[in-house]
Amino acid sequence: MAQKDKQDLGIEGQALPDAAAALAWVPGSPMDDSTTADKPGFDGDKAAGEAALAAGTSALDELQERLFAASKGGDTRNVLLVLQAMDTAGKGGIVRHVVGSVDPQGVELTAFKAPSEEERAHDFLWRIRKALPGPGKIGVFDRSHYEDVLVHRVRGLSPLEEVEKRYGQIIDFERELVAAGTVIVKVFLHLSRAEQGKRLAERLDRPDKYWKYNPGDVDARAYWDDYQEAYRIALDKTHTDEAPWFVVPADRKWYARLAVQSLLTQALAKIDPQWPAADFDVAHEQKRLAELG
Repeated sequence: MAQKDKQDLGIEGQALPDAAAALAWVPGSPMDDSTTADKPGFDGDKAAGEAALAAGTSALDELQERLFAASKGGDTRNVLLVLQAMDTAGKGGIVRHVVGSVDPQGVELTAFKAPSEEERAHDFLWRIRKALPGPGKIGVFDRSHYEDVLVHRVRGLSPLEEVEKRYGQIIDFERELVAAGTVIVKVFLHLSRAEQGKRLAERLDRPDKYWKYNPGDVDARAYWDDYQEAYRIALDKTHTDEAPWFVVPADRKWYARLAVQSLLTQALAKIDPQWPAADFDVAHEQKRLAELG
């Protein structure tokens, strides 16, 4: 994208201008609660963060519209935002407050639950391929193909050798997508055990939050340390140049939203979608319209 365009869209003035560098997973790093309340790349407080999130919507919205418009001119590129996290980490808030700020016709959201009988009859990537975003779209995966190495490793749903094989299949799959024009933004919302406990307790304390509560969340909490280790292994094994992992501290909801907005905006800016040229004679159409009054 030209320098002027970056300034026009406010990308240079983003609150987290180096979000990708600040949040990129470093293979071999520990997976613990020591950084879940951090604010990498941002010095402000909650009020400043919420203001920055609001200010950043215009750049994200225009880039998404450009991407969608470019697809009408034959551009087949797209973006896939993968959101992985422990329960209550804020995936829904990201969808609502970040992705929800753009035109919904340019977004394809899939929330992956436990696979159906039909899905279990196929390769684990079968249902993932069916949900991939089309040209010009921002695809959002609320959970993803990573469930098939995370849950399966922790709960022993597949033999360990099968889980190990899947890491390589995931890498090949993601490289295939990138080669076809998809920019993948993989985000792990890193929540502390203590913060999850507070959020689950709030759902039980408030009748307007009951609908969000799932007894299975407490069942999964019993495996907390196992899941943290499973995430560490998955991130280490599938963090590639083509599809890197970003670890976003999630104890502060407002920061997590700001961070994901910055990552998504910068991914779109990297694509640099352009408005498609008119496929008709503009001057002729202007003349016809003027003649009709």
